[in-house]
Amino acid sequence: MRVLLVTGSSGGHIFPALALMDRLKDSCADVLLVLPEANSGSRITAEPGSVKYIPVFSLGLKSGSKNIRGAYFFLIGAWESLRAIIKFKPDVVVGFGSLYTIAMLFWAWLFRIRTVIHEQNVIPGRANRLLAKFVDRVAVSFPQTNSYLGISREKIVVTGNPVRRGLVKLERKEALDFFNFKEGKFNILVTGGSQGSHKLNTVCSCALSGCGEKDNLQLLHISGDRDLVLLKQVYAQAAVAHKVFDFFTDMQYAYSIADLVICRAGATTIAELQKFNLPALLIPYPFAYAHQLSNARVLEDCGSALIIRDEELCVEKIRDCVRILMHEPQKLKAMRQAYAQNKIIDAAAMLANELLSLN
Repeated sequence: MRVLLVTGSSGGHIFPALALMDRLKDSCADVLLVLPEANSGSRITAEPGSVKYIPVFSLGLKSGSKNIRGAYFFLIGAWESLRAIIKFKPDVVVGFGSLYTIAMLFWAWLFRIRTVIHEQNVIPGRANRLLAKFVDRVAVSFPQTNSYLGISREKIVVTGNPVRRGLVKLERKEALDFFNFKEGKFNILVTGGSQGSHKLNTVCSCALSGCGEKDNLQLLHISGDRDLVLLKQVYAQAAVAHKVFDFFTDMQYAYSIADLVICRAGATTIAELQKFNLPALLIPYPFAYAHQLSNARVLEDCGSALIIRDEELCVEKIRDCVRILMHEPQKLKAMRQAYAQNKIIDAAAMLANELLSLN
């Protein structure tokens, strides 16, 4: 079976596609991943020859030179999408959201190739809302998504959001040794997602470095490129045990020691928290149609996470939440156990089986 995967440019789109790609290869499927050309220099990797990059550009609603340039690249991207379809001859085309995927799925529909889209968030994006009406199958991460699509539920399958196969729970000592951390301390992981978050970085670093409990803390902070040097300086001056990374791929080590995660609420992050049963303080990104707030509420409703609105994010709020959770181990235990309310799914396997059943 030949499967073509097409995604947008963010890690939230690409990581589930990579997880599915890995699983499909177990079934001897021939898989091609198509990404925007802007990702060609990124640190998101796949096997050589299994990825194709095409030029894409988003179109706005206003006229102007930017949109003229955008229309030009849109047409080039549509042409390259057609060439990829003709050359690869897929049996199934799978889109993972973003306006960049529309041209590829349009050509697949036109040539009567089977089509599937996967929606990572509770609230679907514009592209997937449009495409849902035309594709053969719609895979969703959350059952709550059904009510936003306006299509027959027979066409929808709840698979969950695929996560990378290497993300498995490790022995705590092995993970602590990886970071040269000590046993018996409270470990906090802070991450703003694949792009980083300047606001989250500055507020959390100030709150945690000045916390009265800092002698009992060990901090992992994934900052993104922009704030790396600043955060290293802040934590070093505060003499708090820490490791700061601009980008970190071996997340299984971080998740295996984290007692608490402070993070945004992107779909991939939510799926990884669910996999590791991690108590979290979620600060949803306030824009992009409030996708992240709806994602965060899934964990809040089951008792696994607390939400701090972005407009309420401040040093005092982070410190208060951390102090409370550090001194209430039963509360943390209950937050971990609350994940049992959400059935654990091997999302990559379920999605792969759906695709193979279309052949």
